[in-house]
Amino acid sequence: MSVTVTEMAVNQLNSMMKEQEIEGQHLRIGINSGGCSGLEYFIAFDADIKETDAIVEQNGIKVLVDKESLALLDGAKLDYSNDMMNSGFTFTNPNASSSCGCGKSFCA
Repeated sequence: MSVTVTEMAVNQLNSMMKEQEIEGQHLRIGINSGGCSGLEYFIAFDADIKETDAIVEQNGIKVLVDKESLALLDGAKLDYSNDMMNSGFTFTNPNASSSCGCGKSFCA
């Protein structure tokens, strides 16, 4: 599995976990049906590792990806931007043939 989580994203995730008092949990990344382009990304914190999860450690955080989402996320990068115009998590995904304007949805 090749999913990259940038240092900026990890810093923000660690800050969020500390704020929510859930330090030590893992980052779950996946794909759901829906969104304006047909498929949408989701990220969540999860304390449980499932038998079917692919696991990769990036910048000190364990990233969990379910087997169904794995092919659509191979080579993807999760980043965090905090500038004057926008702030939030963004995906760059080489498997997306097109994405919606908000960046949370894509089609493969």
